[in-house]
Amino acid sequence: MTWDSTNVARLREKTRRRHRLGRVGLYLSAIGFSLFAVFPFSWAVISMFKRSNDLYSRDNNPFWFNEPPTLQHIQYLFRETNYLTFVRNTLIVGLVVTAVTLAFSLPTAYALARLRLKWGERMGIAIFLVYLIPPTLLFIPMTRVINFLGIQETLWSLILVYPTITIPISSWLLMGYFKSIPMDIEEQAMVDGYSRLGAITRVVMPLMFPGIVAVIVFAFTLSAHEFIYALSFNKASAVKTIATGVPTELIRGDVFFWQSLQSAVVLVAIPIALVFNAFLDRFIAGFTMGAVKG
Repeated sequence: MTWDSTNVARLREKTRRRHRLGRVGLYLSAIGFSLFAVFPFSWAVISMFKRSNDLYSRDNNPFWFNEPPTLQHIQYLFRETNYLTFVRNTLIVGLVVTAVTLAFSLPTAYALARLRLKWGERMGIAIFLVYLIPPTLLFIPMTRVINFLGIQETLWSLILVYPTITIPISSWLLMGYFKSIPMDIEEQAMVDGYSRLGAITRVVMPLMFPGIVAVIVFAFTLSAHEFIYALSFNKASAVKTIATGVPTELIRGDVFFWQSLQSAVVLVAIPIALVFNAFLDRFIAGFTMGAVKG
């Protein structure tokens, strides 16, 4: 069977049309998912500026301003609650827990992934199984420990407890990253005159950037939104984090300060989103850059 120029042209046009339709479908799907993802945040932004009469009236459009927007609910959040104290406590706990997690999980993961210990694989599985234990089962023994140390109603109670959750899964995660980096790179650095520690810090760690970022995000996020331990150990307003301070002080019985609740969510989400986007390019580059390219 022979193909003339007309048939070839038709086939090419059909292929181009199919390609264009596929691209249009891809873009429409991406737009749809983006709108679905951004809807809760956009509704929260609108709600935080709504007046109470506007928000609770059934006749008003809940997705737009039927009355002039107001800042009174944001002012209430800052003036009538310890919101800034909650933010400060969350940052302190999150940063300290993240630092402790990295300090313990990095050497643990390196030892289990690189030193080829006989019990390394079993130890790695055991560490991961520790993470699978529900926090509610450890609540009573952890409470006994906190009371014995006398650190209840302090941020130290959370700083002590949270690493028991973050270190196991972070060690397991970093083990996978260490195993994905060829051992030849580290050995070559040691042949060139570096010590093992120098090879790790100057050669391996830059390639570990995606794993380190993942651990930082995981540890800080868990410290920021954990609720059970934070509510049980710290009941005083001065030592609450955002996860417990916002709902306990803005939900009083059956009264919900809804606009102030939304304000608290938005004011925390925006800086986190900005910080994440600032590191997004390096995060993607760390995943896509070949290890031997270093």
